[in-house]
Amino acid sequence: MNIEGRRRLIERCRTRPIAHVAAEAGVSRACLSKWKNRYDQYGEAGLRDRSSVPHSSPTQTPPDVVERIEQLRRDNKWSARRIALELAGQGVRISERTVGRWLARLGINHRRFLDPYGSANRRPPKQIVARYPGHTVHLDVKKVGRIPEGGGRRAHGRGSEQAKAAQRAKTAGDKGGDVYLHSAVDGFSHLAYTEPLPDEKAATTVAFLSRARAFFAAHGIHRVVHVVTDNGANCRAAAFTRTLALWASRHQRTRPYTPRHNGKVERYRRILAEEPLYARNWTSEAERARAIAVWNVHYNYHRPHTTAGNRPPASRLRTSVTNVMASNS
Repeated sequence: MNIEGRRRLIERCRTRPIAHVAAEAGVSRACLSKWKNRYDQYGEAGLRDRSSVPHSSPTQTPPDVVERIEQLRRDNKWSARRIALELAGQGVRISERTVGRWLARLGINHRRFLDPYGSANRRPPKQIVARYPGHTVHLDVKKVGRIPEGGGRRAHGRGSEQAKAAQRAKTAGDKGGDVYLHSAVDGFSHLAYTEPLPDEKAATTVAFLSRARAFFAAHGIHRVVHVVTDNGANCRAAAFTRTLALWASRHQRTRPYTPRHNGKVERYRRILAEEPLYARNWTSEAERARAIAVWNVHYNYHRPHTTAGNRPPASRLRTSVTNVMASNS
């Protein structure tokens, strides 16, 4: 019944008993009495439907926890499961489903709401499924700017004296340019190995592949079936192809200009950028390189991974590795 219908029934109650009017309208006497009392107290506004939300919710998530959920989502772009694990490590018991509901209420439950111009807007690619450790290994190179000694414009700001000095040094021929992060990721366990190197030439990539082989062999991965790379010149070189044939049964290249076909290592690169690379302002390239090495150990042995059941990637390997535990610190 709309507001006008309720008002007419209340007008009839001025000269007739409430029970008779309620029986004629097909509503209960208690319901009509409720509307009449609200009309007498609040006027026309009392005839509007009220929200069913309770006046108090003692078990509702505290506002400071909601603020922490939003902060972790916006700063780190973590999933609801990762946020729930992080809060559990801080002594806050909250379910993954509750975190998901709050992310939806805050309007940041989808990645595209946080990064509307990023790669999250693209249609998700078909998932690459590895059946056991060593079934698929993904290789890729990420180019990042070299950090000058003392820090550059990110640490001191654009237009600062340090940034201008670094630019003058580059112009004068000082060692600047870029650093190339070579990464190898096992498709089954997500075990990863990363090194910052001065270039992405074939000889450098071959040397990195040899060290990556030793790293995976130390974790029980001695033979690889598929190695997925892009179509860079270093991955098409004859020396790289010969070296790769000694380790893997098949070299699979992605479609040109389609990085999502190598999605496992692309996702790892995004984590690498969000957590160690730009987590803080570095004052030198050597400092950042040491931090990447430390973070790589954290990623493999302590950082919880969704596909590993909130366990570190090393926990999915057949070879037993000590000191493998999820850490939220």
